[in-house]
Amino acid sequence: MSSFYSSKDKFYVAVDCIIFGFYQSELHLLLLKRNFEPAKGEWSLMGGFLQKDESLDQAAKRVLYELTGLEKVYMDQVGFFGEIERDPGERVLSAAYYALMNIDHYDPELAKKHNAHWIKFKDLPPLVFDHTKMVEIALDILQRKASTEPIGFNLLSKLFTLSQLQSLYEAIYGESLDKRNFRKRIAEMDFIEKTDEIDKSGSRRGAYLYKFNSKAYRKDPKFKI
Repeated sequence: MSSFYSSKDKFYVAVDCIIFGFYQSELHLLLLKRNFEPAKGEWSLMGGFLQKDESLDQAAKRVLYELTGLEKVYMDQVGFFGEIERDPGERVLSAAYYALMNIDHYDPELAKKHNAHWIKFKDLPPLVFDHTKMVEIALDILQRKASTEPIGFNLLSKLFTLSQLQSLYEAIYGESLDKRNFRKRIAEMDFIEKTDEIDKSGSRRGAYLYKFNSKAYRKDPKFKI
């Protein structure tokens, strides 16, 4: 090893995953009740250390898979966090990623193994280290991107009602949306397609189910909520 490198300080590099889910019209986060030190017994994001044979993106996907059993989940980097005393154990730099997933698809046994729980976003407990800051920045990114890109559909089932779609965006933004205006905007998007299937879970009459056509979207990628 070159003396130029060997003479420099060395640090740990970690990834932390901010995992969003949508359930019963509310936004949730998948959090760990830590059963290890430091900060044993407190709430945190799911994280892990970068391994020598992987990139940051690969490490984030591995951490997510270890917790949920899911691959090919929508993920994006939030930022890099490197305050000197952010982790009381060692000097640790962390790359934070947020993920959007359908709660129905994750492996509950893996989550149980890690002592992980879905917590309503509005009821989030205090988090260790700088994890609350990570979550706040991730939510801001989600809110900005969800208004101009169809990333929110990653939180829904493949088939959904318009009421469920509106509830999703109300949960993301934390405010009510005008039903008439919302449905008018949706009607202008040809890639949100009405199917012949009906969801009768909400009423006897039921509501038509819709789907997002990614192929049609790529042909005309115009999205605005």
